[in-house]
Amino acid sequence: MNLESMYQEIILDHYKNPHGRGLRDPYDGESFQVNPTCGDEVTLRVRLDGDTVSDVSYEGQGCSISQASTSVLTDLVVGHTVDEAMTKMDAFVELMQGRGRVEPDEDVLDDGIAFAGVAKYPARVKCALLGWMAFKDALGRTNGSASSNSVTSNGAETR
Repeated sequence: MNLESMYQEIILDHYKNPHGRGLRDPYDGESFQVNPTCGDEVTLRVRLDGDTVSDVSYEGQGCSISQASTSVLTDLVVGHTVDEAMTKMDAFVELMQGRGRVEPDEDVLDDGIAFAGVAKYPARVKCALLGWMAFKDALGRTNGSASSNSVTSNGAETR
């Protein structure tokens, strides 16, 4: 099995068996994001215990890339400090915006490296980033710093 096939299997596995799916209470911040280009959407909740991400849950609909990426996000950030989670997010965003020229760090991104091939397709990058933008926005809402309606850096509308 070649690397690209293995990455496709990881994405399909997270799509078919999503981690973190199903909105849970209690939560400290929530964000709804939609990709106006394709209609993918996600509502994501984050729960903090001090400065540690103790839970991430979500509901959404959309393509396998958007839903699998959000599943991977939950695995990568739960149990880590907010700073560590943001470092992982920065690495994922860099990978997605690298147009296939960024070498992913498996130690940081784990299953997130499966999305390296997605970065070659700009129309799909927004799909892969949807859950991550919801996570960032939900974190911002934990301390009331985010507005109730805004537009994320990837062009997705938020409520």
